[in-house]
Amino acid sequence: METNNLNQQDTEKVVKTIINKIRPYLQRDGGDVEFVRIDDGIVYVRLVGACVGCPSVNLTLKDGIEAIILEEVPGIIGVENIE
Repeated sequence: METNNLNQQDTEKVVKTIINKIRPYLQRDGGDVEFVRIDDGIVYVRLVGACVGCPSVNLTLKDGIEAIILEEVPGIIGVENIE
């Protein structure tokens, strides 16, 4: 799939695919991530399980999840956790 000109539905599909590839790494440590929505180029996720209250949650979110999504999905400008 060409990712240069994705519509909202395709963008969501690609983001969900990436999140599903990341999930096993979080689950291995007792955490997980759920896709919530995309608004104005921001992907909203919910980090759950061991991720809640973990001192490394921002590192996981920004240097892990966000970095991968920004690299792979044009039009996405950030990833935010909804608590």
